[in-house]
Amino acid sequence: MPPGSLDPIPEISDGLPDISGWDDQVQSVIRCRDPVFLNRTPMRLDRLQSAFAVALHMHQPLIIQDGDQHTAPIIGNLQYMMERQHVHGMHDAPVFARCYTRIADFIRELVDAGRQPRIMLDYSGELLFSLRQMGRGDILDNLKSVTSNDRYWLHVEWLGTMWGHAVVPSTPPADVPLHIRAWQQHFAAIFGWDALGHVRGFSPPEMHLPNHPDVSYEYIKSLRDAGYQWMLVQEHTVEEPDGSGLRERYLPRRLVTRNSRGEEISITALIKTQGSDTKLIGQMQPFYEAKGQQQRQLRGKTVPALVTQISDGENGGVMMNEFPDNYRQVWNQTGAEGVVGLNGTEYLELLAAAGITEHDFEPIQPLHQHALWKLVAGDITPERVTKAIEEARRADHRFNMDGGSWTNNLSWVRGYENVLDPINKLSAEFHAKLDNKRPDTRSRAYRNALFHLLTAQTSCYRYWGQGRWTEYAQEICRRGFDALAHDFQ
Repeated sequence: MPPGSLDPIPEISDGLPDISGWDDQVQSVIRCRDPVFLNRTPMRLDRLQSAFAVALHMHQPLIIQDGDQHTAPIIGNLQYMMERQHVHGMHDAPVFARCYTRIADFIRELVDAGRQPRIMLDYSGELLFSLRQMGRGDILDNLKSVTSNDRYWLHVEWLGTMWGHAVVPSTPPADVPLHIRAWQQHFAAIFGWDALGHVRGFSPPEMHLPNHPDVSYEYIKSLRDAGYQWMLVQEHTVEEPDGSGLRERYLPRRLVTRNSRGEEISITALIKTQGSDTKLIGQMQPFYEAKGQQQRQLRGKTVPALVTQISDGENGGVMMNEFPDNYRQVWNQTGAEGVVGLNGTEYLELLAAAGITEHDFEPIQPLHQHALWKLVAGDITPERVTKAIEEARRADHRFNMDGGSWTNNLSWVRGYENVLDPINKLSAEFHAKLDNKRPDTRSRAYRNALFHLLTAQTSCYRYWGQGRWTEYAQEICRRGFDALAHDFQ
């Protein structure tokens, strides 16, 4: 069914985001795999030396307003900061809001000047919801101007993500597809079905990639089921099939994962190089790195290398102050030949037009897979995989199945049992009560339970350590249990 023939989704109903109940419509949109950018891009592979792709990640968690923590409303952290600009650390709230909208201004300015800017955008569902909730629809409208307008949308690629900014290893597996679908439906509600049809790449929160065989398999399967064709991957969260570090970071790779029953699944990966550092984007380092790259040979064809980077779009003085001028300057030095800017799907579609597809990309795998699988003797079974994991841990203290993210010195699991225990229990209760009862997934009751389930799983409740943030997660879980008990007897 063409996206234009579908009815629009309400963005917010009864104070809650419309994040469920539209699965059939989403499936009809993502089923179309025709190229998005290929017929519009002025780029041609034989004219390109190298390319760079930059992405901005934007997120604000949902928190509980001050007051009685059992009854106070759940609001966005940006709104909380806006209302307390006199408090140290919150004076930058208006600047944060400006960061969420200004990229649309930059794109229109540059395109109108005849330039070829590119940007990939990753906004969490929680941020999108909270902007509307706090009355900042002007930010969303400005973003729409470069998402839906035929003059500008070629230059902007939206990346899907988890609605509640959840990291997969500490998210109950059954909830991962709920986050993925919730973001798709919420995005379609704001920007429309046509815009959702252009979303082909996925940006993992915290650049986190699970490496437990079953978790990583189900994760990639959920992405493929949701229509995603590729994902961003942090270079040190993956390895070559022989267990060594990556030998090629500037061409697409095929991320392969195998579960404890021996089943394999894969997805194209674009490699984000280096660690998390806003200076890399703030000073447009990918452009300068791309200038030092040459064309590569891939399956007998000459193709441009791609330098890929993502960073927070609003944090730190370099992003707030240095990024705008540096971003503009780069596009005044680039065009459609030589060293150019590309978005991820645009690059992959150019390769596909030259006959190079996912099956031609060299395989990689999640970290520590080589160390694990060499210990599995005979047929692959869950029992043998469990035994191999235990043996690998005893043999090497560095071996773990916690996955990896932009920073490997932070665990999203260890030390947070006081949060993960109620999250896991809420998830189990949610699925036990609702999975086999065919509830009305557009009803307020269902959306209320789902909203609390997904919100409780945001990474921020663990990133900032014990205290106020973990208490938010515990209270949101309590409200989720109450919603299930009250509305689903």
